[in-house]
Amino acid sequence: MTRFYLLKDLWGFMKVRKKWWLLPILIMLFLVGVLIVFGQSSSISPFIYALF
Repeated sequence: MTRFYLLKDLWGFMKVRKKWWLLPILIMLFLVGVLIVFGQSSSISPFIYALF
């Protein structure tokens, strides 16, 4: 099994079934996850909290 099996499976699903509207949702979920990870223990966390 490859390391990015889930991503390949999602890409195959969107490609075959023409569900391209899922792509922006997945990108936003990824960006929010990255924001949470970097916001927990960094010097930029006060600036991130100011956004909300």
